[in-house]
Amino acid sequence: MEALTTTQPLTAYDVTDDVRGLKTVFVNLYFVGHPGQGNPWVLVDAGLPGYADQIRQRAEQLFGEDNPPRAIVLTHGHGDHVGSLETLLEDWQVPVYAHRLEHPYLTGKASYPPPDPGIGGGLMAYMSWFFPTNPIDISTNLRPLPDSGTIRELPGWRFIHTPGHAPGHISLFRDSDRTLIAGDAFVTTNQNSAYAVATQKVELHGPPAYFTIDWEAARHSVDRLAGLHPAAVGAGHGQAVRGLDLQIELSRLVNNFDKRSIPSKNGRYVKEAVVADENGIVSMPSPTSFYVARAIGIGVLTGLVAAGIGKLMKRN
Repeated sequence: MEALTTTQPLTAYDVTDDVRGLKTVFVNLYFVGHPGQGNPWVLVDAGLPGYADQIRQRAEQLFGEDNPPRAIVLTHGHGDHVGSLETLLEDWQVPVYAHRLEHPYLTGKASYPPPDPGIGGGLMAYMSWFFPTNPIDISTNLRPLPDSGTIRELPGWRFIHTPGHAPGHISLFRDSDRTLIAGDAFVTTNQNSAYAVATQKVELHGPPAYFTIDWEAARHSVDRLAGLHPAAVGAGHGQAVRGLDLQIELSRLVNNFDKRSIPSKNGRYVKEAVVADENGIVSMPSPTSFYVARAIGIGVLTGLVAAGIGKLMKRN
């Protein structure tokens, strides 16, 4: 194990000294707690599959060996935010908190609605038909969020229901220093664009469009978070953002939400939202755009492969 880290400069994904971020390919998770041997801490989200070892190693660097989190809090249950969760729970027998509207997808009872490649906006969106929506089952560890709006293992923070991207999506806010963990309520890079994802260009956007199922709710959620006037934010995708620029850009996002967040009005869920309850999906609009966009995505991918082969042939 590497030496325990108690003081180190903030990385691009660290929000504050006690909110440390870790990027797993293109999605972030957060370690909340003051670094130090044996100090209490909480994990927010669990990244992509296959990163459990890296998450544990980072936790040991920050908080020491044999010091599991007091709890895990999920902003929502999409596969890129819970991918390593079941593996982590094999070693960490800790409670996992999630909004009740996310429970069907975390207990094996229901799948999320299919993605919406028809929303467009970039290669990530066009290829989203490939992303899994199947549930996981962590029933043994899963707990509902308390009615108090706070979580005992996360003192000083409150959770805020921010639906739109997912039925039970939440964000976390600490009033003392106005630190926000937004989840995917809004993100700090254009997650629809493969280029932006690769370069991590910083720009505020609404939630990843291809998995957003209620745009009116998403708009209200961003407005609500902007009203908190956060001083620092860590989102599910993109680098941490701090200071006055954050509040200015967040205000601009609110005022230009549709233009900056919804690439196409022809998206499956743009005109009609998914309806969900504590048992899962109640209703959702027809999937016409899904098949059209899947064909576009396959065409784009085929073109990229062909272009790559062409370049190799020229070199040879």
